[in-house]
Amino acid sequence: MKRKNRFLHMLMEHLIEHKSIYLFVSVLFLVGVVFGAVIVNTLDINKKGELLQYLHYFFQGLAQDDIADPSVAFQHSIGDYFKMLALMWILGLSVIGIPIMLVYLFFKGLVIGFTIGFLINQLSWKGLWFAIAAVVPINIVVIPVLLVLSVAGIQFSITLVRNRFIHSRGPIYPQFVRYSILASTLTVCLLIVAATEAYISPLWMKNVIPFSM
Repeated sequence: MKRKNRFLHMLMEHLIEHKSIYLFVSVLFLVGVVFGAVIVNTLDINKKGELLQYLHYFFQGLAQDDIADPSVAFQHSIGDYFKMLALMWILGLSVIGIPIMLVYLFFKGLVIGFTIGFLINQLSWKGLWFAIAAVVPINIVVIPVLLVLSVAGIQFSITLVRNRFIHSRGPIYPQFVRYSILASTLTVCLLIVAATEAYISPLWMKNVIPFSM
């Protein structure tokens, strides 16, 4: 209980200390979501028809269990998430990586916004239920992981700049260790996400297919 309270206390201190950065990256991500949803309305009828046809093929394959084996899907998912985590960690090691990190966050929001927007635009409430089953459970963990790692990366880059121009601020190694430990800890969250995506999400999506066709 004490360890839990200590962790929550440290988490609250971290959020309060870096609230301005969290606010910035969160707004940037949400702007990406909004842009993604708006893009759906700019697609012509032919593009929407092609995407909807592909979606129906996916529904059919899911209904017939004609999808990747869960163990194979898990390997692909964890590989993709580890690459994403490694990329974000590397970008946080240099100041020039910050713009790329922010663009990645915006693009991630854009993809999610487009996906949910397209499902709702084409399938109405049926699409909303499918989005809840397919998109929300995964990204409810992935998004906070990305935001936390982005804030940590930005903060570490700022620390690098301060140490470069203000030499009296002390060694950078302790901050680097904390940043790396945080990234390593977040891999546990992504392992859970990958397992959910491979073994549980297909069952959820399959259960809502009749309402999405």
